[in-house]
Amino acid sequence: MTPESLAAVGLLHQQAGPVASITLNRPEVRNAQTPAMWRALAELGASLPEETRVVVVRGAGPTFSAGLDRTMLDPTAHGGDVETVAGLLALDDAEISATIDAYQRGFTFLRDPRFVSIAAVQGYAVGAGFQLALACDLRVVADDAQFAMLESGLGLVPDLTGTKPLVESVGYARALEICVTARMVGAAEAVAIGLALTAVPAAELDATVADLAGALTAAVPGVVSETKTLLAGAAQRDLDEQRRLEREAQVRRLRELAAKAASRRQE
Repeated sequence: MTPESLAAVGLLHQQAGPVASITLNRPEVRNAQTPAMWRALAELGASLPEETRVVVVRGAGPTFSAGLDRTMLDPTAHGGDVETVAGLLALDDAEISATIDAYQRGFTFLRDPRFVSIAAVQGYAVGAGFQLALACDLRVVADDAQFAMLESGLGLVPDLTGTKPLVESVGYARALEICVTARMVGAAEAVAIGLALTAVPAAELDATVADLAGALTAAVPGVVSETKTLLAGAAQRDLDEQRRLEREAQVRRLRELAAKAASRRQE
C-alpha cells in the first residue's frame, strides 16, 4: 500500500531493515479503529517485505487505541466507505460472518511465523485496541497502560481474534472475568498475570521496544520463525507430536547451517 492510502485510513508504516513499525495515526480520536483501517492492516500485512523479522505496533500520541470508532455504531452514518453495524444488519448471516472475517484478517497477520510482533502500549488499549495488542506475540507497556475488553457493555462479544490469546496469556477464569466485567487492567497487573512482558515509564517505552527488537533480530535468521511455530501450537499438541515437530525443525536448521558453512568454505 502507498503511504497516502495508509494515511487516508489513519495508518503509518515505516520499514528500517528487518523491523517494520505500524502506527495507528489518529491521535485526535485516540486512535479509534475503523473497518477501513482493519482492511488496510490486512493488506499491509500481506505486503510486508520478506526480510521483515519484527513488527512493532504502536499508537500515535498518549493512547494506544480507544477501540472501535463509535461512528460504526451510529445508525445515521452513511455514504462513502463508512461501514456501520446497521449496514452489517442489512446483510444475511453468512455475509455478516464473511465481513467480520475480513476485519479479523487485519489482526491475524500479526501471528505470521515469519516475524515476531510487538505491541508497544501506552495509555488506553480498550476494545479493539486491546484485541490488537493481543494479536501481537509480545506486549511491552508503559506504566500508564490500561487494558479493557469493553464489548460486553455494548451487548457484544470480542470478535477481532482477542479471545484465544487472552486465554493463552492469563487462563480461562481470568480471561472470562476480564471480558464479562469489562474492567480496567493496569500495567502492573498486566505484567503480574502474564498479559505483558514488562512495564516501564512512558519515556522509556520506545527505547525498551527498540532493545527488544534488536535482540530478536540478532538471532540467526530462521531460528525465530521456527521457534515461534513450535511454541505457538504447543499447547494444542501432545508430547509425541511436539517432539516430532522439534526434530523436523532441528533437521531443517542443521541442514541450513551446514549449507551456509559449505558456502563460506567455497568463497
